[in-house]
Amino acid sequence: MNKGQLIEAVQKNLGGDTTKAAADAALNAVLDAVTKAVKKESVQIIGFGTFSVVKRGARTGINPQTREKIKIKASKNVKFKAGAKLKAAIS
Repeated sequence: MNKGQLIEAVQKNLGGDTTKAAADAALNAVLDAVTKAVKKESVQIIGFGTFSVVKRGARTGINPQTREKIKIKASKNVKFKAGAKLKAAIS
C-alpha cells in the first residue's frame, strides 16, 4: 500500500462525505505529529505500536565491490515495535 492508497482508505473509513483533500490533510497531520514527537521522545500508540529513536555507534564495514574496509559514522534511526492488536491482526 502506498500513500495514495492509504489516503483512500482513510477517506473511506471517515465516511462518504469526506473529501480526498480532507483525508490527505488528516494523514499528513498525524505523520507530522509523529515525526516531530519522535525527535524528543518515543511515540506510543496503544494497540498499534511504538516509534522510538535508536543510536547506532560508529563501526567498520566492508565495501562489497572493492572489499575495502570503510568507516561508517554513528547515526540515529527510527525503530518501530508492533503493539499487541497489530500483531494479533496479522496472525
